[in-house]
Amino acid sequence: MNKKAKKTTSKKISKIHTGILVLENKKVFKGIGIGYQGAATGEVCFNTSLTGYQEIISDPSYAGQIINFTFPHVGNVGTNKEDYESDKIWTKGVVFNSEITSPSNYRSFLHLDAWLKKNKIVGITGLDTRSLTNFIRDKGAPKGTIAHNKTGKFNISKLTNSTTKWSGLKNLDLAEKVTTSKNYVWKGLKTWKKETGYKKNNKSIFHVVAIDYGIKKNILRYFSDFNCKVTVVHCKTSADKILSLKPNGIFLSNGPGDPAATGKYAINIIKNLIKKNLPIFGICLGHQILALTLGAKTKKMKLGHRGANHPVKNLIHDNVEITSQNHGFEIVRESLPKNIEITHKSLFDNCIEGIRLKNKPIFSVQYHPESNPGPQDSVYLFQEFINNMKKNAKKKRS
Repeated sequence: MNKKAKKTTSKKISKIHTGILVLENKKVFKGIGIGYQGAATGEVCFNTSLTGYQEIISDPSYAGQIINFTFPHVGNVGTNKEDYESDKIWTKGVVFNSEITSPSNYRSFLHLDAWLKKNKIVGITGLDTRSLTNFIRDKGAPKGTIAHNKTGKFNISKLTNSTTKWSGLKNLDLAEKVTTSKNYVWKGLKTWKKETGYKKNNKSIFHVVAIDYGIKKNILRYFSDFNCKVTVVHCKTSADKILSLKPNGIFLSNGPGDPAATGKYAINIIKNLIKKNLPIFGICLGHQILALTLGAKTKKMKLGHRGANHPVKNLIHDNVEITSQNHGFEIVRESLPKNIEITHKSLFDNCIEGIRLKNKPIFSVQYHPESNPGPQDSVYLFQEFINNMKKNAKKKRS
């Protein structure tokens, strides 16, 4: 006896889009909202790092930006209490491809979604990050508004209006926003080791004054590794005040925003420090401001460099370093004065990645030598700075 198969009807389960990203050209990306419920406007960029998302999101250099992570699996090691690069999170929003999996790491303290909520960061998952990355590569980093609403109801017109009204990063000084409110001496913790965690340094061979344009904690930890005492000062601290601290060297930190805007007050400070012939080491925004101080110009890049896999050619030692980078501005090559030597260049687009002054112990690089996250190819730059301080100390004694 033949039995008739029962007809079954299946209802399509539609997932409500609780997250949205609206770009300035009105292009809309939909996904599932995570983290903080709300909306935030910023420049949409992409980061190609495979690891280190907590350090990336907590990097002050991302102030005013929405980060699109190209690596699909983000969040699988959770978050912890130690891997913060700043006491406050300045990133505007985050975009992930895949749903956050449960944390699987012995150091994990909190699920990434809960961490984003705690730090009031709006996020989206389930979005086509490859499509968004390709859009940025073709059109340049756009302005955008990211929003998360559990009802899935969004006022697209209002979000678009917020996006178009925002001025963007060009001509925007963000260093003054993210800098320390009070000068302080770093507590001396060294870089993290699996056996000991963050061990304290008790030696102070040299005193470094770090001008904080958005400094990362791992930079301070490396200085502790090299037995340096570090005093961190507000980005508008005068040269006289800095010199009164009797530093052996000056560090110009990383940071967000347009270097030309920050340079309006920073250039004069650095000019007065250069006159004293102290060793100076700059990175990222500090590198750009140093170039401006020496007479060069900067410009906004179409895409910027963001990731932990950027190849850089060291023109002095004739080798290649894989570097960690996060910047959207660059030095204009044609504007460099004759007393500046280019020491590093990008193998992606040949932009300037390092410079040094020919007649003074002053140098800088565009990337992040503190390698957090990222490879440790460039840690030697800290040693070069230490060597400059040693030589300068010998000159003073002789």
